[in-house]
Amino acid sequence: MNSSTTMLSEIKIAVLMGGPGSERQVSLASGKAVLNALLSLGLDAVPVDVTGTDIHLPAGTGLCFNVIHGTFGEDGQLQEILDAKGIRYTGARAASSRRAFDKCLAKQAFLAADVPTPRSEVIDCSNGPAVPSFTAPFVVKPPREGSSVGIEIVKTLNEAESAIVKASIHSSDLLIEEFISGLELTVLVIDGKAFPIVHIIPPKGVYDMAAKYPWLAGTKGSQYICPADLDLETTMAVQSAAVAAHEALGIEVYSRVDVILGPDNHPYVLEANTIPGMTETSLVPKSAAVAGLPFPELCKLIAELSMNI
Repeated sequence: MNSSTTMLSEIKIAVLMGGPGSERQVSLASGKAVLNALLSLGLDAVPVDVTGTDIHLPAGTGLCFNVIHGTFGEDGQLQEILDAKGIRYTGARAASSRRAFDKCLAKQAFLAADVPTPRSEVIDCSNGPAVPSFTAPFVVKPPREGSSVGIEIVKTLNEAESAIVKASIHSSDLLIEEFISGLELTVLVIDGKAFPIVHIIPPKGVYDMAAKYPWLAGTKGSQYICPADLDLETTMAVQSAAVAAHEALGIEVYSRVDVILGPDNHPYVLEANTIPGMTETSLVPKSAAVAGLPFPELCKLIAELSMNI
């Protein structure tokens, strides 16, 4: 793909949204928000609702603004297709997308780079429920899903088999991760720079799909505090861990890194999201706004940085 200094005002931007995965409705909302933001800047932006893996772009498309969350849009598949077509797109490239999206691969990268992260193991459930080697509490995670899809929290060993069976619907291999009780935090990283930390307070203590997108589930939403009420030393430690995770995965342009601040005031990185939510309740726009970057300008910055990869 050729590098370019082409101005955004000179090209057509196709906002890719929807997708064939489980996060389709959230992606449509994110896509609409990004589209409106780009249009507000006077840019030539058009919506493209992606319903399968066959992408049809408007003639003259100069950049695809990818807002397809989860499967296909965030796991490297879409990126490979656009690379083959020679079409520029926003965000992480194919290799880093795959690495970040697969929680097992991401965990390996974190450990190799000494990024603080909860201890874990991978179990194989292809022949039925397997038993992890460490005791409860722990979290069961299908490795290749987003927005907390399929995640089960096991508080006692009596709950383990049922949780593993439920999670194995999504994948035969499962990541078992030590459960760490603490503050749920997330950090926007753009071009290697950490933005203000968002502290998430879920209504029922678990930041699941319903807590993330109450308008989708018809439930009470989470509370968000940005910047998080942390002392300077802790703030720097959390932001440093987030940037380290972003870099360990080799992510281009931007990501949103989820972190748990444990009772020892130590940050533990959970994952990095390469196509984070961009809806009106999403965390990336909240953090950017606190840093003085309005949503349209945030979208413009992501597009500009992506154009020059």
